[in-house]
Amino acid sequence: MAAGKSWNSKEMFQAILDRCPVGIAVIDYDGNYVTVNPAYCAIYGYEPQEMVSHPFTMVFPVEDRQPILIRHQRFLSEGGKLGGEWTVVRRDGTVLSVWSESVRFAKREGFFNRLVYVLDITERKKTQEQMRIAATVYETSHEAILVTDGDNNIIAVNPAFTRVTGYDFAEVVGRNPRIFKSGRHDDAFFREMWRSLNEEDMWIGEVWDRRKSGEDYVKELTITVVKDASGAVLSYVGMFSDITLRKKNEEIIWRQANFDAVTGLPNRHMFQDRLEQGARKATREGRIMALMLIDLDHFKEVNDSLGHRAGDALLAEVSFRIAGCLRAVDTVARLGGDEFAVIFSDLSHARDGERVARTLLASLAEPFFIERESVFVSASIGIAIFPDDSDSLEELFKNADQAMYAAKAAGRNCFSYFTPAMQQAALDRLRMSNDLRRALDAAQFEVHYQPIIHLMTGRVVKAEALVRWLHPTRGMIGPAEFIPLAEDTGLIVPLGDWVARQAIARLAQWRRAFNPEFQIAVNQSPAQFRSNDFTDVGWVQELERYGLEGNAVVIEITEGLLLNAEPRVNKNLLMFRDAGIQIAIDDFGTGYSSLAYLRKFDIDYLKIDRSFVEDLDGIGLDLCEAIVVMAHRLGLEVVAEGVETERQRDILARIGCDYAQGYLFSRPLPAESFTALLSAWPDPSAP
Repeated sequence: MAAGKSWNSKEMFQAILDRCPVGIAVIDYDGNYVTVNPAYCAIYGYEPQEMVSHPFTMVFPVEDRQPILIRHQRFLSEGGKLGGEWTVVRRDGTVLSVWSESVRFAKREGFFNRLVYVLDITERKKTQEQMRIAATVYETSHEAILVTDGDNNIIAVNPAFTRVTGYDFAEVVGRNPRIFKSGRHDDAFFREMWRSLNEEDMWIGEVWDRRKSGEDYVKELTITVVKDASGAVLSYVGMFSDITLRKKNEEIIWRQANFDAVTGLPNRHMFQDRLEQGARKATREGRIMALMLIDLDHFKEVNDSLGHRAGDALLAEVSFRIAGCLRAVDTVARLGGDEFAVIFSDLSHARDGERVARTLLASLAEPFFIERESVFVSASIGIAIFPDDSDSLEELFKNADQAMYAAKAAGRNCFSYFTPAMQQAALDRLRMSNDLRRALDAAQFEVHYQPIIHLMTGRVVKAEALVRWLHPTRGMIGPAEFIPLAEDTGLIVPLGDWVARQAIARLAQWRRAFNPEFQIAVNQSPAQFRSNDFTDVGWVQELERYGLEGNAVVIEITEGLLLNAEPRVNKNLLMFRDAGIQIAIDDFGTGYSSLAYLRKFDIDYLKIDRSFVEDLDGIGLDLCEAIVVMAHRLGLEVVAEGVETERQRDILARIGCDYAQGYLFSRPLPAESFTALLSAWPDPSAP
């Protein structure tokens, strides 16, 4: 009995509660705590006195308290079951997941109390959730997953593995992953993989494997080693993605970025990389490297006559021939347009490139057969040596470029080594180019006029406007020196417009003072025709301003402009003709002369080149006479240039040449001096 009394005593019950590791509380019918043990308080973060005699719903979210109290009272009144998982809130606001089970206990005053057992299952819930998420990821991942045991035998795969490889789990379980090998990797590759796994517990890289279908593919693979607490290997987890398409796209992008689409050769970007590699190697080994720039001569004529498709076919053939003349260690690249570059590594002497240059010139001189046509091209080659000519690659390229232009100036179809004199010439050219840009704004140009004589009457009936540059330090500079530079830089367009405006203003004065039918001839470069439409040619509007008809002006053009006439050039020429402006072909007979364009563009004058006039005692006489007869038959008039003697004048007059200009009559003169010449010129009709 004593033992029974002791067991049933309140003190003994409380002692048991206090030592129980499970959270236990007694709650009365009204929902207030009667007692709580330490484990229960620890779950919720309260002291016992903060809970006893307080509503048990204090540990539940506010919105759940009333429904839970009702369930509590119904359980005590009616019995049944009250337990399961609950979401509760600790004193510090932390949300927990708990599991509880309840029993009715010690009925007092007609109502039962409720004894509740509580376990904190928050961490277990988190673990379960993580496992659920991991399982979902494993099943739905787009990455293939393969798991092997410690002996590297397959124990699990996910659905993505089957999609990528074509193998079902049943076909691979228990087998070694080496069954997927493509044979593209050597033993050293796999030794390095296993070294990384053994020493670093991970390997990341790209692997070529083979699908069930026999198709090879490349995958991006990560292998992780899973070990137990003692460090023993439990499993290997491999995760991979099929990156075959991405690699193909990367290869396409890489090729587009580094290779020329027309020839298949390295482009300028890769050329620069190879040039830097070659320079480092030459420096390291104490050898020299040669840079060769190759520019095709007259390639534009092929494009214009046969079309761009034929031009591309020619470039491909040219690249094949160039590559055929080189060693395996050399690099050939297409820099753009019709320009190629060759890098010669491992040279012992600077002149070693000369043999290759001669071989290249001979090879390119052979006919190309493009679209059933025989096509002939030649090349101009410039060579610069690293480090002799420069140890700067930028300077080396400039030097090779200068040497190439020297080869062109020497007549093309040849090669030239860089020399310091070229550097000085390039520097002079740069300085002159800079001076030229300032000269127009600084009013350093003058227009001089050379008279053109009507041979039958002896009267001055025309003048050619010729520009001169009065340089502030170099003095008077002739057009032969600066006009090519103006054309290269594009300055010929504003300069030519300015010359024409000056000439038209003077023409208006001379027509009023001397001859109402006096004409001015102005030179028009191909760049002027190609850069603007006729309606944008500013000087044409000057004619209307001065009340002049179009036939007051003759424009002088070269045969080359007509031969390679582009749509805009053709249109502009026809509009000049429609405006009444006359057209003269300068230096006729020195280029590719064609009777067809003389009729097509309604040419008015042919100008016989001075070289024919100088040879009037030889074949020049026959040529001049043939030009005059042909021109007259076509309704054209003829002007002879470079007439310096009375005998030349008399011969030209005898064969029927219409006009002449040259030093016999006058040098080109400034406007004021030319006005004086017109005033003083004898009138042949005077008695």
